[in-house]
Amino acid sequence: MSHDAPADASPSPLMLGVSGMRGIVGGSLTEAVVARYAAAVGRWLAGERGTDRPLVVVGRDSRPSGAAFEEAAVRGLHAAGCRVRRVGILSTPGVAVALQAAGADGGLVLTASHNPSPWNGVKPLRHDGVAPPPDAVAGIVADFHGAAAPAADAAGEDVRDGGAAQRHVDAVLATVPANERAAVRAAGFRVVVDCVAGAGGAEAALLLAALGVEAELLHREPTGDFPHDPEPVAANLTGLCEAVREGGAAAGFALDPDADRLALVDAGGRFVGEEYTLVIGAMALLEPGGAVAANLSTSRMIDHVAEAVGGRVVRSPVGEANVAAAMRREGARVGGEGNGGIIDARVSQVRDSVVGMAATLRRMARENASLADLVARVPAYAVVKTKQPVGGVPGGVAGFLGAAERRVTEGEPAAVVDRQDGVRVDLPRGWVHVRPSNTEPVVRVIAEAEDREVAGALVALAGG
Repeated sequence: MSHDAPADASPSPLMLGVSGMRGIVGGSLTEAVVARYAAAVGRWLAGERGTDRPLVVVGRDSRPSGAAFEEAAVRGLHAAGCRVRRVGILSTPGVAVALQAAGADGGLVLTASHNPSPWNGVKPLRHDGVAPPPDAVAGIVADFHGAAAPAADAAGEDVRDGGAAQRHVDAVLATVPANERAAVRAAGFRVVVDCVAGAGGAEAALLLAALGVEAELLHREPTGDFPHDPEPVAANLTGLCEAVREGGAAAGFALDPDADRLALVDAGGRFVGEEYTLVIGAMALLEPGGAVAANLSTSRMIDHVAEAVGGRVVRSPVGEANVAAAMRREGARVGGEGNGGIIDARVSQVRDSVVGMAATLRRMARENASLADLVARVPAYAVVKTKQPVGGVPGGVAGFLGAAERRVTEGEPAAVVDRQDGVRVDLPRGWVHVRPSNTEPVVRVIAEAEDREVAGALVALAGG
């Protein structure tokens, strides 16, 4: 099972796969469903870790449904014999750091990431903070479908931990050399952060205070009442752009609800783009001769950053777990994806907006450069992204991919096709990647070229 797929074809789908489980609150996703899935994860952890009483760290984003779903998840874990350590509302990377600090056997995060508020979900993590591999996911899903509902009165060890946010920030700060911390503090930066009423506000505030950065935190309280569509893309961040421009800030940072993704805004109030989060982060974190891992949908800008320090880029299929696996295999310190996700292996193996904010500020201070200056140092490419539902397409996802490949390669003798994750076609004028989403019942189409019109034409051609 390489991609998430709806468990049914109803208007309220339940997505099950490598990103865990997601559904519509009160429709496909109920407390009973969450409890049953959590129990299946607990049983898998018990077998995987060789213990009858695995320790599981449970955290959640700020969605209003999260509190009830947390109780349901804990009930399911207790029914599977698990001990539970709750960290409350916390970013997904914060949960990963917490479970490693506790020596836990795994974790559960109640989140639907960037999906809007009708959605919620459950994301399982292994003992190392990474999502389970596809074969393990297949077993969890089979158990979920086949097992009876957990007992309503299931109980067990249940500990609450209120210090996880600070531990996450401390883990990030430990990677910042003292001279660079001093440089950031001396720069006197002022930034604006759109916390989107999600889980990351507290961690953002702690990091920026520790670095001596003046911060205006928009929508900091974790109410789950998202002030706009929570995906950190240009169309949703006009308010942040305006606040940066009018407030004379050096930069703007946008988080998604579980704070694993980060988007950037420069001092002129211009949306820099999610692609640059990894690019600028790698400028700060990549060592000479080192490797950086990036997925097949990530801009070739990262290749220029690596080449500048004699490094190399390792490509992987899309998905945080795939990038993390490539990082482990190649000994890469830094990795990420073009959706605003950056990973520093010294902190965790999870995309981390706190890592991204710290790295961006470090690079700006080290070079005495504005964010716009850093962006200008990398050859510019135009990236165009879209997503399309596949309902009603003959042959479903497979039919869509096959048709896209035929359209893009027709009359293109120099086309290079890669099918390890959907289909990617490289052409002399650019590349296009078409793949089923890991988080939504859609197909994602992304293209890159030196000219935006060319990239847009590739997207249109692939999308039909």
